[in-house]
Amino acid sequence: MLSRRNVLGASAAAVAGAALDASLPAAAAAAALDAPPPTTEAVAPPQTRDLPPSIAALAPPSEQPRPITTEERRGRVEKARRLMVEQGVDALLMAGGTSMVYFANVQWGLSERMMALVVPARADAFVVCPGFEEERAREQLGRGPFGGETQVYTWEEHEDPYARVARGLRDRGIAAGKLGVEERTYFVYANGIARSAPTIETVDAIPITAGCRGVKDEHELDLMRLASKVTLRAYKAAYEAMQEGMTQAEFAGMVALAHQRQGYAGGAGVQVGEYSALPHGSATPQVIREGTILLIDGGCAVEGYRSDLSRTFVLGEPTDKMRQVFGIELRAQTAALAAARPGVECQAVDAAARTVIDDAGYGPGYTYFTHRVGHGMGMDGHEWPYLVRGNTLPLAPGMTFSDEPGIYIRGEFGVRLEDDMVITENGAELFTPQSPSLDDPFAGVE
Repeated sequence: MLSRRNVLGASAAAVAGAALDASLPAAAAAAALDAPPPTTEAVAPPQTRDLPPSIAALAPPSEQPRPITTEERRGRVEKARRLMVEQGVDALLMAGGTSMVYFANVQWGLSERMMALVVPARADAFVVCPGFEEERAREQLGRGPFGGETQVYTWEEHEDPYARVARGLRDRGIAAGKLGVEERTYFVYANGIARSAPTIETVDAIPITAGCRGVKDEHELDLMRLASKVTLRAYKAAYEAMQEGMTQAEFAGMVALAHQRQGYAGGAGVQVGEYSALPHGSATPQVIREGTILLIDGGCAVEGYRSDLSRTFVLGEPTDKMRQVFGIELRAQTAALAAARPGVECQAVDAAARTVIDDAGYGPGYTYFTHRVGHGMGMDGHEWPYLVRGNTLPLAPGMTFSDEPGIYIRGEFGVRLEDDMVITENGAELFTPQSPSLDDPFAGVE
């Protein structure tokens, strides 16, 4: 006869195993085509049989997300071109990755075969790709602002793709100048272009790409709010289903199930007891016991826009020290939120949280609070800009960050609270309610 704990573990394992088995053929096929495995943000909710009541009660949210339109992407490209002119950059090169999705709605994996989109500041865009990929490239280009009629320079397997980039630039009157290279482009690509076009200077494109992606519009913010809502509801449901004797993998399975019940793929890393003092955890197998603290960190994506939330809680009764540290952590997170407003330097937000923790006896510097207070986020879980000492960039409305101070006491436990934050016209706000206490960590979450 199955115990409740065994039922919970079996359910999580079954869902996780099914998802893994289903992805293997697609992943193998995608790898053969130099493409990333397909990602599906919306998923069919699992059946309620054998699910814990808190997870079975979940349903997809009433909000229906709107996809980013071609017209919105066209506006992004025009902004990038304006920034290129301001920065003295003649063209922007992207080769796969998130920026290509952001601007062009083209999803392409990085491999030894270069597929690149080049957007000149004052001329038509072009693509360089393997000859056998031209049809697939045009198909994807047709879904975005550049259209399927964009000029494509193909290269065969024995030919030099970097010479095609140089040719495309020359054809548009760019025989010399600056080519901005998107930050996640392979070095071998940029180096090959530099050899094939020695009169072209390859430069960092972060001022252009982050200059566009770093400030979100209301549509993007709505997608991020929904992603945060889905993840926090999933965390609460998993917390209410927690049982003594569960492994970290079983609890993580509950978080994944809770996301799926809402129609989205998501999850969280789970660290138990002393391993919660390692900010990104440990591979050591862990079991939840009465009185142990858990730190979970994860999220989901809605139409490509991500949530990134952390919660800390206890099975049973927390100790006085756990409560004390949690209270300091909550004050630090609140101080960071209060410090964030337009015109304030990024580093000031980190300093506000760090001062609270230092003054409470958990300093100096990175002794217990071992990382920056937050990172930019949007289509990538971590993206520019960063809330860290030394970053003098002023905050601006529409910038989005994690707000996640932490206190990590090696050999005992760690506490981190993380909510996602947007800079507003007059200050900053979180997408989700803060966790108020270890005794009621999800108070106010519907």
